[in-house]
Parts: sequence; C-alpha cells; structure tokens
Amino acid sequence: MAQAAQPRQDGHQDLHSEQGARRGEHPGRAKDPIIRVADIAWLEFDKPDLVRAEAFARAFGFGVSLREPQHLHLRGTAAGAPCVILRRGQRTRFAGVALRAADEVDVLRLAEKTGAPVHALPEAIGGVAVQLTDPSGMAVKVVAGMHELPAQPDQAPQILNTGPTTARINATVRPPRVPTRVQRLGHVVLQSTTYLKTLNWYLDTFGMIVSDFLFFPGQRDRGPAMSFIRCDLGSVPADHHTLALALGPANQYVHSAYQVSDLDALAAGGEYLRERGYFRSWGIGRHIQGSQLFDYWRDPDGFLVEHFADGDMFDNTLEPGWAPFTASGLAQWGPPATKDFLDASPRAARHQLTSMVTALRDDNEFDLHRLVGLLKVAIS
Repeated sequence: MAQAAQPRQDGHQDLHSEQGARRGEHPGRAKDPIIRVADIAWLEFDKPDLVRAEAFARAFGFGVSLREPQHLHLRGTAAGAPCVILRRGQRTRFAGVALRAADEVDVLRLAEKTGAPVHALPEAIGGVAVQLTDPSGMAVKVVAGMHELPAQPDQAPQILNTGPTTARINATVRPPRVPTRVQRLGHVVLQSTTYLKTLNWYLDTFGMIVSDFLFFPGQRDRGPAMSFIRCDLGSVPADHHTLALALGPANQYVHSAYQVSDLDALAAGGEYLRERGYFRSWGIGRHIQGSQLFDYWRDPDGFLVEHFADGDMFDNTLEPGWAPFTASGLAQWGPPATKDFLDASPRAARHQLTSMVTALRDDNEFDLHRLVGLLKVAIS
C-alpha cells in the first residue's frame, strides 16, 4: 500500500478552459484508501436479444471470446479479460462495472475491510471477486486473477506526413471502411443523485484520483457536479479517466468508451456503422477534459457507446483541474453536442421529467438549485 511521495503538479495553469482548485475545495483524492485499483475490467449488461447485440458489437469492432445461449463475452484486441459481458435477460439494463485489483491480496483486503465475501468468478473468466454496491446503488465488482485472453492482431495506425516531417513516401493512405478494431475498454460514465457521497466512496475505497472537476454554471461555490477520475498507478501514467461521475436526477449508466488505434480507424469505422443504419449520437470531435478524439453511437437497445483515440495519460502527481460544466465546453472542435448526447431529445423527455420530479422529492443532493444548474448546461 505504501507509495513514495511524489511532488504534486498543477498541470492546469494557463490552459484555455481550465484552472486549479481554490483554497478549501475538494482535493480529488483520499488520504488512506483501502486499496488502489489498477484499471477497469469489464461492464455487464442484461439484454433480451443477444443475436441483435452481437451484430452491433461486431459492426462496432468487438471480437467475441465466448458465445453461449445465455452469455456473450465481447473483447478487444488487447490481452486480458473481456471488455463487456452480456447476459440474456427479460429486460435491457446496465448491470454493473468490474474494476481490476492489482492482485488477489487486494481483493482479500477489500473483503476484510468491507465485510463482503470473496467468491470465485465463472470458470470461463477465472479469478476471484468481491461484490460491492456504491452509494447510488450501482453494482461494483472488484476482480483479480482472471485468465488472460491472448492479444489479437491490432489495427495499425496510419503513417502520417506532418508538417516538415515526411514519414510516408511513395505510399498512400486508404483506410478501408470496415469495423474499427476495439482495443480495450477505456472508461464508463455514471450519473448519481448522491454525487459527492458516491465520489468520496470511490476515492476512499479504490484509491482513485480526480483528474478534472466540472461545476454547474454559476455554482462553483456549491462544489463540483462532475468528476473525471483515474486510477492511481504511482509514477506510471494512467488514462485521464477510468470512471466519470456526474450529478443528475437519476442513478444510471451514461456511456462507455472503447479505444481504437487512430482517427482514420475511428472515422472509417464510423462510416461502416452509418452505412448499416446505426445511429450516430455525436461526433466526430476532440474533447477538452481528456483530449480524446471521440465518436458516439447508440446500440440497438439505446445504450450510448464511444469510440475514442489519443487520450491524455496522467501520473499521480497531477492535481485536478476545475472548469464550468457546459455543452460548448465538452469539445475543442467538432459539431455542437446533440440533444441525443445530452439526453435532451424528445425520445428522452418523458423519462427525464419523471426522473427530475422523483429526484426532487427524495432526500439526495439533486435539489432545485442543482436542477437549475443542470438546465443551464445544455444552453451554455
């Protein structure tokens, strides 16, 4: 558990959209977490139609590591565990997230501190797990010791001629319109009505670190309303965020993101999806927090999934940035954020209204002031 102290850096000075913390604001990390998780492992979904789910998954760029009547395991090209585990269910739902511990010892330590039992994972996956529930009611597994799927051939990035640098001579760029090859699961974004309580639980339990905080327009003094959270790997750089958590009127999955090799793979793969009638929610563009190239799609069950490439990597010395939470601040370039991406389309209106009314009635962090702040996000 002990790690050598590293000097902290404020890497957010003089950037066009970010600033560091003010005195007394949330530090973005815990002093003495139970364990430090190493990465996200997989996501779990229940779906009634696994045939339809597999068709989209293959078009999106997943491989299949296990296919059974009641289970479908989707993988990327990187070695390791599956990215997504689908179970046949009566209704479509997000069933939870699995985080990868550094080793089995950390799983045992977590079990001892939380009182949750250790159980064996299915033989097809191997290893052990502790099943927890975060304060918003989301199922969270912590896993270790799984069988490692061997790496598969990757999609080579294009050789680029940039400025005076000439790397491609007597050759052309002709990316085929084929499914881009998903390399790995990068992150999941969740919404919580108990955002601050849930954020602190992830930091205290899993040793994660906030890379960036967002606050509702005009409400910085009320504290953050979204955080992009990375794993603490010490001096080893980690993804800008493995988990993103936002305050909102419902406890729910927002989207998940899967890495591809480069912009050409992302764009050509997007053309492949578009030509087959799948719905692009938003893209292509480049984010601000995390800097990823992005392209968002809806799967046939309505879940939002993202292809991304070229994301930021931070070690544990970088302090959190702070920025306003605005629709225009979600991208450096690209088309404006769509109503579908912001969950503000007519399709989502009834569900959103019901969620807001319910949240305002309940005892949680989503009060009337926060509702006003959230409504300003879409028009800011």
